[in-house]
Amino acid sequence: MSPLVPAYGEASLADLSASLLAVLGMDSANPLGLAPAERILLFLVDGLGAELLRAHPETAPFLSSRLDRTLTAGFPATTATSLGTLGTGLPPGEHGMLGYQVAVPGAGHLFNCLRWTTPGEPIEPEDWQPTPTVFERAAAAGISASYVGPAYFEGTGFNRAVYRGVRFIGADEVDDRIEGVRRALAEPRAHVTVYYGDLDSFGHLCGWGSPEWLDQLALVDRMAERLAGTLPPGSAMYVTADHGMVNAAERVDVDAVPELRRGVALLGGEPRARHVYAAPGAAGAVLETWRGLLAGRAWVASREEAVASGWFGPRVRDEWLPRIGDVVAVPSDDAVIVASEAEPLESSFTGYHGSLTPAEQYVPMLEVSTR
Repeated sequence: MSPLVPAYGEASLADLSASLLAVLGMDSANPLGLAPAERILLFLVDGLGAELLRAHPETAPFLSSRLDRTLTAGFPATTATSLGTLGTGLPPGEHGMLGYQVAVPGAGHLFNCLRWTTPGEPIEPEDWQPTPTVFERAAAAGISASYVGPAYFEGTGFNRAVYRGVRFIGADEVDDRIEGVRRALAEPRAHVTVYYGDLDSFGHLCGWGSPEWLDQLALVDRMAERLAGTLPPGSAMYVTADHGMVNAAERVDVDAVPELRRGVALLGGEPRARHVYAAPGAAGAVLETWRGLLAGRAWVASREEAVASGWFGPRVRDEWLPRIGDVVAVPSDDAVIVASEAEPLESSFTGYHGSLTPAEQYVPMLEVSTR
């Protein structure tokens, strides 16, 4: 099995963001060929992989009946990277949000891009991700750009990095989010995003397909149907996700295999997409060791090989290259690469994402229109 390289430029989350600007009449590429509309609503469901949705049509009849198109998330297939892609309309190699945890070049420590935490000097979002967001571009064109999501997201470093330019509408309960969407769509030209994250949370904790996860999928389906009912005439709603998910069947514990720690200065990324940062002069040996020990269970590439293979997009900006591991290790089956001592919480999960498999890469692209 070969890695599923994301379809950048054709059918990726970056292409969706660019196409949505074109829908609203802006001068933007429209690779998805979406029809014009006065208002758009993007319903972003964390963890709603297309293959996961296809497996349970009876639980999500509204969404399943409209699943006729899919996109690829991008690499790594993780929230920090995918929301950076949606927020900028660019592949990861361009916007620089290259994983859940990546090295701060020259600092000798990791940076958690999602939680926006680091043991070193604080990192300014505008410095880490300097590209203007699609929302800033929309606002400059006279379009009302709004984001409806959990109130505690407002003002976080991550939101400043990927959602700059939006009018933030804090809403924790489903009813409140639907009402926030209704108000935001009252603008004559509107670009509205509404986020739901609990499907992903229950997938991590209980596994996708579990009773708890299925309850969340049913809730998402009802929420999508209710959101469709808020659309004014001349509007379009699109439903997508940031990634899919797999349930772990095997755990490779880096903290229990001394050979996998030898020559490694920092272990970044996450269990389905590892950035491995080697000590000076040890990159070649680390690559050889990881390839040997993970043969048949993971695609293991050097930084140069991963970039040349287009995993992060057609190109990676030179200044972002040091954020990528000297070695990139990506499980190809249902294995996960955990670190039980360094990452006890993440190592205890049932569901994971990040890799280049169909279950993690393919996300739905559904449309409901009142044009």
